[in-house]
Amino acid sequence: MSEKGKTAREYFEQGYNCSQAVVLAFAPDLGLDEKTAVLVSSAFGGGMGRLREVCGTVSGMFMVLGMKYGSDSPDDYGKKKELYRRVQSLAEEFKRDNGSIICRDLLGLTEKKPDSYAPEKRSAEYYKKRPCSELVEYAANLLNEYIKQNPEDR
Repeated sequence: MSEKGKTAREYFEQGYNCSQAVVLAFAPDLGLDEKTAVLVSSAFGGGMGRLREVCGTVSGMFMVLGMKYGSDSPDDYGKKKELYRRVQSLAEEFKRDNGSIICRDLLGLTEKKPDSYAPEKRSAEYYKKRPCSELVEYAANLLNEYIKQNPEDR
């Protein structure tokens, strides 16, 4: 387990959503202040606003990849292509190890419930019935290892 994985899990268990937890763990390395990290990733928890689509941990990884390896030029197709390759590579590894990158699949959900936009209160029971803490930690560990093996080329 990396320090990033441990930190991300701690953030999640403090009440931050899955995406926020991953982004917060890497924010200091990216020169990103905590408030901005929390706000920019806030809509991605629960598989994007509890839509149960792409897992928030995966979205968080992608945000960090963009800040680390992305381009700020709309004409830099080479950088875009390389970033998308990185995104797809990490998505494939996450999927291979966890079965999916889709929140509802990871949670074993089959149907959308009424009032599904309301987040659940965090409790000991919440953490027992969900793999989210482990997925947050896994995603941060995976991303940390990737970054170590792929130094920034700016």
